[in-house]
This record gives sequence, structure tokens and C-alpha cells, in this order.
Amino acid sequence: MSNYKAEIIAVGTELLLGQITNTNAQWLSERLAEQGLNVYYHGVVGDNFERVKTTFLQANDRSDIVIVTGGLGPTDDDLTREAFQAVANLSVYEDKSTMDKIISYYNKSKKQMTPNNRKQSLVFEGATVLSNSAGMAPGMIVEYNQVIWVFMPGVPKEMKAITTEHVMPFLKEKLQLSTVIESRMLRFIGIGESQLEHDLKQLILDQKNPTIAPLASEGEVAIRITAKADSSSTAKDLIDSTEKKILEIAGDHFYGHDQDTIQTKVFNRLKETQQTIAAAESLTGGRFTDELISIPGASEVCMGGVVCYSKHVKQTLLRVSKQTLDTHGTVSQACATELAQNVQHLLGADIGISFTGVAGPSVEEGKPVGKVFISIYNKSGNLLTKECHFQGNRDAIRNRAVKKGFELLYQQLNQ
Repeated sequence: MSNYKAEIIAVGTELLLGQITNTNAQWLSERLAEQGLNVYYHGVVGDNFERVKTTFLQANDRSDIVIVTGGLGPTDDDLTREAFQAVANLSVYEDKSTMDKIISYYNKSKKQMTPNNRKQSLVFEGATVLSNSAGMAPGMIVEYNQVIWVFMPGVPKEMKAITTEHVMPFLKEKLQLSTVIESRMLRFIGIGESQLEHDLKQLILDQKNPTIAPLASEGEVAIRITAKADSSSTAKDLIDSTEKKILEIAGDHFYGHDQDTIQTKVFNRLKETQQTIAAAESLTGGRFTDELISIPGASEVCMGGVVCYSKHVKQTLLRVSKQTLDTHGTVSQACATELAQNVQHLLGADIGISFTGVAGPSVEEGKPVGKVFISIYNKSGNLLTKECHFQGNRDAIRNRAVKKGFELLYQQLNQ
């Protein structure tokens, strides 16, 4: 990584109120990291002149590159220009090409342009003006007090366009950035973050380049490997070597890379083996089927699903025996098994999968919240029924059950 310290500041009270999520900072951090630039600070400041000015003064003292998004619009609460003028004592002028673009827009749309729209064309004296292919207000780059200041609109599509078309090429040339950063995500399921981190402890302790970072999400874990080198091929070779070491330790739980999902891996495996599936869903209420059929081409593998939420539907439509329901209840291994077997047969699929359990908020049939049974049955007679215990609220338990169902299916399909 380079020795330059970068900082990202978002201006806008709406961000502080939670009305808008600050996705710009995440996106910009990723782009800067790709070029080997360290982001040391993220900041959000409301539409208040003194607070914006103070934030800019602080950034000017501690950073080499400051990227500011927001506060460049036409209204009185857009104060980015005014605050930076107070810091750098720079005058502004009306950029003719931007003003021509604004006037042209209003003429074409047959709307009356209000005078405050002229504010969007104001740029700092001596700034590099960055045309906005996705909106009105241009971006600007100002070099002040040995700090590179980048100003862009806060609208994500406009910020991304200006960054991609102008900011990154400028920084690469100006700072002579030659380090290549490559990352790869390894995806694991059926193992917790703490266990995976424990298993890889020595590799993580010994890491230098590439670096290894565990990242947890609902029902699965990812390992991000990041390498820096003078060329993309060298960085990828470093990642390949580290990936091999990781998979030698935790390969049993590995299922894919980068944008892979367990759902698409199951779908692809069903398609490869020319098998179809049907689902009987009680507590998951159709979520498993919905996730599967969200994948284009799912009609080739999904016969359908039955939301069998009530005991009556389980008995009358999916033919779970009265004896099973009376003796074991709906939240039981026996019920889950019959649901999987019967939905496979009734819908004419190669595989049947079922979900039944207690999502909460209260105990059912004497069974605790989070107790779930998932059963998988195929037409060859192979049966797997798994008892699970999930933590969290109602929604989290249902989502974890669906994810676990895909995990068990993936394992079964790869035996």
C-alpha cells in the first residue's frame, strides 16, 4: 500500500438522520483500496457551515487526500463550497460549460429554471473541473496546502461516474500509483466464524502479503484474501498459494468464490445432475422456494412448493399421518420426514425437502423457539433429517433455516 492518507467526508444532515444510507463511503473506499491507497477516516457532517468548516480544517491537518461528497446542490443548505472557501480563501466563478448544460436541460424539458440553479455551476478558481456525465453539478479537484481535495455531488450515480471517469485516472497519474491490489473471497458454510478463525489461526498470525480477513454473514462465513504486487498476475499467484493453504485446512466447508451463493451452487448442481426438487415449508413459509425460483432458469429444477403452515394442511394436502401428528406433533423429526417424502412423491420430483419448527415468539407444542427440523428425501430412498437449534428473532430463525436447508442440499448433492 502507498503511504498516502486518504479521508472521505460526506456532507448532509439526511445522512445523520438515517434517511439515507452512506453507501458512497464504502464504494469509494473499495476503489481507493484497489489502487493501494489507505483510507484512514470516514466522516459525516450535517448541513451546518461551522461544523463543515471545522471538519474540513481537521481533515486538512491529518490527510493527504480528502474526498468530499454532497453539499454541491442549488439550495441554501448546500454549504460545501462556502465552507471550503472559508478554509482555503479561494474565489469561485461560474463554469460556462456547466451553465450551458443546465440551461439546455431546462430548455429541453420546457421548465422554468430558478435562479438558484446557477449555484451548481460555481467552481473554485484554479480547480480541475470534472464533468458530470450523470447529472448537473460538476466535480472539482483542488490542490491546497499540499492536500488533494476532491469535491463531488452526493448522488451515488453521479459520484460513481465522476470517480470512474476522472478522479481515479487523476490520482493514478498524479501519485504515480503502480501497486496492484487483488482480492478474492472464499465462501464457507456449515462452520462458524470463531471456529474457522481458530482453525486458520496460524495462517492469520503469519500473514503479511497476502492478508487474510474472516467476514461473517447470516449462516455462513467468508475469507477475503488480499494481495498487493507490481502486476495483477503476481498478485493472483500470491492469492492462489494462500487459498491452497486455507483449503487444506477448511476445504470441507468451502463452497465457492466471490459472487457465488449457496443457492446458485445448489441450483447448478441440480441442473448438472438433471434432478428436480419440491419443497414442503411450514415455518419458512415459502422462503426456500422463493430463493430458488429467484434464479433464472429455476423452472428446470424446481417442481414447486407447498406452504403447509397449519396442521390441517400437513394432514390433508401433504398426507402426514394422523398418528404421526398426534404422537410426535408438527415440530418433530417424524413430521419433517413424512413431509419430505410426501412432497417428493406428490409433486413428482427427484428430491423432496421440508422445513418445520418454532420461529417464535413463543413455545409451540412444548418445543422451544429456534428448534427446527429439516428433512431431505430422494426417490432412491435416501433420507436425511436434521434437528437444528437457531438463535435470534423470528425472522432470523426462518432465514437461518432456509440457509441450512441449502447447505444440507449442497452436501447431499456432492456426495
